[in-house]
Amino acid sequence: MMAALYDPIEWTEKLMTGVPEIDNQHRVLVDSINEANVRLMSDHDIKLLEQITKDLLSYAIYHFETEEDLMQQMGYEHKSAADAQLHQKQHREFSAQVIAVRDGLRDGKAISREDLLSFLNGWLVSHIMNTDQRLGAFIKQKRNTAAATQ
Repeated sequence: MMAALYDPIEWTEKLMTGVPEIDNQHRVLVDSINEANVRLMSDHDIKLLEQITKDLLSYAIYHFETEEDLMQQMGYEHKSAADAQLHQKQHREFSAQVIAVRDGLRDGKAISREDLLSFLNGWLVSHIMNTDQRLGAFIKQKRNTAAATQ
């Protein structure tokens, strides 16, 4: 029996933060997860799962660095230290969970395609809709203020 296509993440205005560099990277992450969904429908090989988790983690870490650099440049921790800490904590927890999945795969612990995609989709959408939206609003406001004073 062929696996059903897991509902792909639909890129909509609601996912946009209004910060081009963040939105562009989120789009890559969404596309990567959706592509993994399609690839895993026909091939549930452990090596493929390992490769997908490795590629996603690699790009996610790059993306997290971009967001955290922007937080620092814009003084986000001065505006909301608790939110800046929460944001970074979520990044670290996501990375740790992906590493745990990858290590589990290496140790022969299978993860279902549905569980992997449910985790990735759920985490990314929740993080973008909540934590990243607050950061995006802050950055947009700072950039608009800076542009208005020039």
